[in-house]
Amino acid sequence: MNYYSLGLESQDRVNHAVGGGIPEGSLVLIEGGTGAGKSVLATRFLYGLCEEGTRVTAVATDGTAREYIDQTASLSYDVVPHLLAGRLRYFHAPVGGDRPLLAPLYEPDLWSGDALVVDGFGSLCRNDPAFGPTLGGGEEDRAMTRLTARLDPPLAAGKLAVLTVDPATVTERALRPLRSAADVYLELVSEAVGQEIRKKALVRRFAGMQRPVDDTIGFSVQQGRGVVIESRTIA
Repeated sequence: MNYYSLGLESQDRVNHAVGGGIPEGSLVLIEGGTGAGKSVLATRFLYGLCEEGTRVTAVATDGTAREYIDQTASLSYDVVPHLLAGRLRYFHAPVGGDRPLLAPLYEPDLWSGDALVVDGFGSLCRNDPAFGPTLGGGEEDRAMTRLTARLDPPLAAGKLAVLTVDPATVTERALRPLRSAADVYLELVSEAVGQEIRKKALVRRFAGMQRPVDDTIGFSVQQGRGVVIESRTIA
């Protein structure tokens, strides 16, 4: 089995914490509420992939390209060289209106690279004119199953898909099939410890791991440094 390294071995311990990389053909689900660190962790994955020479397409519901560049620079993730070299393509997908939001994710052009990172997949689902009305109606699990099934061809070809979801944007019934389909499922939580807010990634599933993977990955987000691994607990 081949793996996509998340790189930056001399900068942080993220790649080590996930066992040395993500298996090819994996669907990665990063789930968590507002402020849990979903976007930052997805950005860290994306930047590390690019640094390793992996071609990545990024789709985000928040932030224009200019805002995205500024945000990543503040975390010491300089994506500009990768954008200029064509290793990274960025698309802003603002929600609202009645245009299809999910259908473009399955267009071949978005899968021309090696990996697709969608930050705000739950928001796209909620605001998509076809999927949104299913939420709360009892059919959202079937609708989500159909969506995940459409990812099978690129995943079977060895591509990587990373989706971030805020559970508040969809229903528990919609989340179940997505969680089940995920090869790597990280649930992000935050807790207050004194005056600090500590973030943790609970590894709910990690199929095909190369080396032992942390059960719980404690991390912080620091200006000028990005994601910093704070603690490790290995089974």
